[in-house]
Amino acid sequence: MVPEVAIVTDTTACIPGDKVAEYAIEVVPVQLVIDGKAYRDGIDLTATDFYKLLKQTKKLPTTAASSPEPYLEAYRKAGLRAKNILCITVPSRFSTLYNSARLARDMFLAKSPGLLVEVIDCPTAAAGMGLVALAAARAAAAGKGPGETVEMVRELMPRVYLYAALDTLKYLAKSGRVPQAAAMVNSVLDIKPVFTLNGTGAHTVALPRTMAGAIKRMLGLMAEKASREKPLHAAVMHADALDQALRLKKDITSLNYDVADIFITEFTPVMGAHTGPGLVGVAFYSSL
Repeated sequence: MVPEVAIVTDTTACIPGDKVAEYAIEVVPVQLVIDGKAYRDGIDLTATDFYKLLKQTKKLPTTAASSPEPYLEAYRKAGLRAKNILCITVPSRFSTLYNSARLARDMFLAKSPGLLVEVIDCPTAAAGMGLVALAAARAAAAGKGPGETVEMVRELMPRVYLYAALDTLKYLAKSGRVPQAAAMVNSVLDIKPVFTLNGTGAHTVALPRTMAGAIKRMLGLMAEKASREKPLHAAVMHADALDQALRLKKDITSLNYDVADIFITEFTPVMGAHTGPGLVGVAFYSSL
């Protein structure tokens, strides 16, 4: 059965390659600039290579200005498989990718009569956005039409939770996203701040002193939000911290959730550029 809807997202969604291939998701590579050289996230630079470079470079990597062209190319590819395209982007408050996706939509539709493109501004990011894109892809693969798929996505997005712990605030401070003073306090006290990301932005929810304490706190927060009676979809994410991610996944699967799907995914270079190495977290939702 040929799906009526094709899904497009970008590399900030941190979707593992096997799942991208399974559901034929078009993933737009976000560009990253390291020491003056531009890299396409996931194409020119893998996560493993990126974290090696990050330890060597003196200048903080930056994301290149977004352009409609990569989205336009993704729409062209998706349009070969389906007449309806659903593009899910990182929150517009955090990035210009949403605007680039919309501009590309207008350019694409001007030359592609009979096709439809819906661009959705997702309130969460990283693996949280990845879970939304995967849910949309599963709905499309099951034969859902564009209206049903979009309705499902809009209903799902507020129910996706994301919690993550940072090993350091150094990289966020360098990028200007937190004050240098906060990073200094983090360094002196060795705090591992736990934050959440939702429709109102990023918020600190706990300040444990160890990563073990951070994982325990995230499991507690998850227990407050996730149902034990309904199927659980979860993505454990990490930035060059596989051992911690494996521990977190093991802890989740031992807690008597009805796990429908759980996987580990590494923070892509464009995400890791802001957080640095050491981050570990989980995004999840319970099915209705």
